[in-house]
Order: sequence, then C-alpha cells, then structure tokens
Amino acid sequence: MLGRFGSLVPVVAQNVQIQQQQRGMATLKSISIRLKSVKNIQKITQSMKMVSAAKYSRAERELKQARPIGSGASQFYEKAEIAAPAELPAKLLIAITSDRGLCGAVHTSVARLIRNELNNDQQNLKVVCVGDKSRMILQRLYGKSIIMACNEIGRLPPTFNDASRLADAILKSEYDFGSGEIVYNRFKSVVSYSTSTLPVFSLAAVKTAAKLPVYDSLDDEVIQSYLEFSLASLLFYAMKEGACSEQSSRMTAMDNASKNAGEMIDKLTLTFNRTRQAVITRELIEIISGASAL
Repeated sequence: MLGRFGSLVPVVAQNVQIQQQQRGMATLKSISIRLKSVKNIQKITQSMKMVSAAKYSRAERELKQARPIGSGASQFYEKAEIAAPAELPAKLLIAITSDRGLCGAVHTSVARLIRNELNNDQQNLKVVCVGDKSRMILQRLYGKSIIMACNEIGRLPPTFNDASRLADAILKSEYDFGSGEIVYNRFKSVVSYSTSTLPVFSLAAVKTAAKLPVYDSLDDEVIQSYLEFSLASLLFYAMKEGACSEQSSRMTAMDNASKNAGEMIDKLTLTFNRTRQAVITRELIEIISGASAL
C-alpha cells in the first residue's frame, strides 16, 4: 500500500513544473500581444502626425491670406466705438470648433470659456456651436442655451461659402441679440495658441454708436448689408484660425503619442526579454536537477 502512494510524489512535482512552464508562456504571450498592439498604435500616430503636418502647412498659408479679412472687418467696430445696448441685454456666443478630436485641449479651451460665461449669466446668453465637439461638451449641462449647432466641420478646409451660410443661418434665427462674441483659438506658433474672442453687434447696437456719424451716407439698409458681410468675414477668419490651431495641436499631440509609444515599446521589450530569460533559466535548472537526481 505504501508503494502505491509513494509513486504520487514525482507526478505532483511534474504537474507543478508544467504549471510553472505554462504560467511563464502565458506571461510571454500577453507581453508579446501588448507589444504588438503598441507598435500598431505607434504606426497610426506617426501616420496621423504626417497627415497633420501636411494639413498644417496648407492651413498656415491660407491663414496668412485670411488675417487681413478678419482685421479689416473688426476695425469698423473699434473705430465707431460700438457698445452693447443697455435695453437689449441678450448676448450670443459662437463657439468655433470642429468634429474631430485627438488635438489636445483645442476644443476644451473654447468650451471652458463659454461655460464660464454661462455660469455668470445663463438667462441672457445663447450659444451657437460650430462643430460637434463644442456641442458634445456643452449640451449635457447647458443644452437649453444652445440655439443652433452645425457639423461636418474640420474634414475639409473652411471656405468663405461655409462662413456665409453660417452667418445667414445666425441672422435668420429667431434670437434677437444686442451683442455677441465669436470664441475661437488664435494661432501663435506650432506649439502655442490662445483662446480669443471677436465682437459681434446687431443693427440696433450699430445705430446707437457714438462715432457712427463720421461715416457718410449710412442708412439702415447699408448698415445691415455691411453687418452681414462683416459677420461672414469674422466667422471665416475665426474658422481659419481654429483650423490652423487644430492641425498644429494635433501634430504636436501625435508626436508626443509616438514618443510615448516608443518608450512603452522599449520597456515592454525589456520586460519580454527578462521574462523569456527567466523561463529559460528555470527550465535549465529543472533539467539539471532532474539529471542530477537520476
């Protein structure tokens, strides 16, 4: 009877060895799978960086041509010293974002500024969201304040036709505002941008401007026509600034992601080699121990 039970000892030892070997192989397999996935992610981020670099160079060239349009349109409001009318406290905020992400805090900075304005005075403020990103950020808490939202922004470079259609939709909306602001990201350099605003005024605000009589032959129809054109020009300029800031931020973000993926690949490769060496060493020890026991 004792001889039968004594034969169980090498069987148990053999099972332990098999379990340790399987555990080591499972660890190696999981590390190799993760290493492969990180390498694939690095390829994707490097490709996105190259695409963003090409789009950024084009956006920067187009921005240089659009900046005189924006500065010229805003000069009239500054020279005429137009202010928001006290009898019409309603205000409009236009958020310039896009539909695409993976570009750092470009969209979040615009939404944060508008969110702070809404926290101060939500009753007299309404928002127009240009791009799905601003709408997705603001609609959960401030859905009732959004009067209009448009998408399909960011897939192609913005054009003046897009800005004209957006300006026409804003002017034809039923919201009667006295003043407003266009919230956008102003491009500074490849790694820097700032969230800025551009003023927007209604016909009632322009008619009560202090220095409006300086301009000759201005009736309501001429002022209204100019306001429509200036709104489209300011929107076009803000969309160009936002597009250039977005592409530069995405290029920087993808570059950082590629570097982080490279560091992770190095760490996983080192872990994989150490684990494989430990498995090989353990197997050699088991073989030598078995040979010495014989």
